[in-house]
Amino acid sequence: EEDVANFLRTGLSLVEEEPATTAWFAIQMGPTTFGIFDAFPGEEGRQAHLAGKVAAALKEKASELFAQPPAIEQVDVLAAKLP
Repeated sequence: EEDVANFLRTGLSLVEEEPATTAWFAIQMGPTTFGIFDAFPGEEGRQAHLAGKVAAALKEKASELFAQPPAIEQVDVLAAKLP
């Protein structure tokens, strides 16, 4: 689990290079359950992120970090409150 947490923490520096990724959160939902939530101003930003360095690193490391391949679910925010 610590390897996954460290991998996700290092992903932040890669995401900081993506101008169209307006929010990015690496989260731990339980002892062995992790996730990433990110937000984009539009579909173009989302697709750029999914083709970017974090996604490539995730694909490369997935078999050694996870018991199952990670699932990527694309959703649309219907309502939000931000600062």
